[in-house]
Amino acid sequence: MRAVTQKHPMGCAIACTASLIGKTYRQTLNLFSHPKYASTRGYYCREICEALKKAKLNYTWKKIIPITKKKLSKYGVIVFVARSRKYPAGHFLLRTKNGWMNSWINYPIKPVTSGFQKKLPGKAQWILFPINL
Repeated sequence: MRAVTQKHPMGCAIACTASLIGKTYRQTLNLFSHPKYASTRGYYCREICEALKKAKLNYTWKKIIPITKKKLSKYGVIVFVARSRKYPAGHFLLRTKNGWMNSWINYPIKPVTSGFQKKLPGKAQWILFPINL
C-alpha cells in the first residue's frame, strides 16, 4: 500500500480507501455516493464500507472497545481517530506494513503531504475491518 495524499479538506477516507485498493484518489472518489462530502462534512464508516464494497471488499465497522482494539495491529484496517486539537474534525488512517498511512501527515500545513508514521496521532474511536478478520 502506498501513501495517498488527500485532495480535499475532508478527503482522508477517500485517500485511505485509495491506498487500500491500489487506485488513485480521483478514481476512488467515484466509488463514493456523494463526492461533494470530501469538501464539506467528510464520510462516515458506513459510506466507506459501501465504497469498499464497490471495490469488491467486504468491510464492517465497530466502536473501539477492548475486544476490537486488538484488530489495530492488522494490516488493512482503517481507523478513525477522535476529534482533537491536532485533528479538529477527526481523521481516518490506514494500517499498512509501513505503519499508519496518514493522508495529511503535515496537517494543517499546505501543500498537503502524505506519509507513514509508527503511532496513531490520536485516540482510536472507530475501526473498519474485513468481515472475515
